Amino acid sequence: MESMIFAPDSFAGQTALISGGTSGIGLAAAQLLLAGGARVALMGRDAARGAAACETLSAGGQVLFTAGDVRSPADCARCTAETVRAYGGLDILINAAGIYAEEALEDISADALEEMIATNLKGTIYLTQAALPHLRAARGNIVNVASDAGLHGNYYCAAYAATKGAVIALTRSLARETAQDRVRVNAVAPADILTPLTERQFSPHLPRAVQLEEMASVYPLGRIGTADEAAAVIAFLASSAAAWVTGSIYTVDGGLTA
Repeated sequence: MESMIFAPDSFAGQTALISGGTSGIGLAAAQLLLAGGARVALMGRDAARGAAACETLSAGGQVLFTAGDVRSPADCARCTAETVRAYGGLDILINAAGIYAEEALEDISADALEEMIATNLKGTIYLTQAALPHLRAARGNIVNVASDAGLHGNYYCAAYAATKGAVIALTRSLARETAQDRVRVNAVAPADILTPLTERQFSPHLPRAVQLEEMASVYPLGRIGTADEAAAVIAFLASSAAAWVTGSIYTVDGGLTA
């Protein structure tokens, strides 16, 4: 992180649960919230990756890993309970777990489609359901990680775009549903961000630099984004600086949807 955009006590006394928090945007968001004084629980499927993430963050008792799969309502309930038990409550939920696949719609298998829906949409709903009672008690907030693909069409990712479009609709609807409880719900819609998820899209048969340049060519700002840049918007939405922001979808896309 090149610089800290929040004061050291911006999130003091608050607890955040981040799905997909062991890499990419989720891990970058954890770093920012920890820097602002939050206690953070990282939810993920891989215990080794979780341990490595906690070591990377080097925050002592301020960060923990809780093993679980967002596709499982039972795991979501257990990971939420572990977070609350460890830190005494829950103020911020960041739904960052997600998977991506490029494939023509007629070629997607039923199993692959179900996995994408179960992770990107159902997983967001399951973890939110588990967290909501605690967020209501804390008058906390939720930040969902959607995608620019949920806002406009793109080639060979119709199923993925459908799941992220659903997350955007969920965000807007839930913001209305929870506003009376003073729970805010927002989302970020990143375009191409340099994360392990993006790296897996690259072909092993072409130079990585050439593929990055081609990917960047469609963006008015001339490059793809970084996980830190997406995390900065997440941290803003989770902070008191966004106290009057709910039901909003913030694009982080280098001008792509301008």
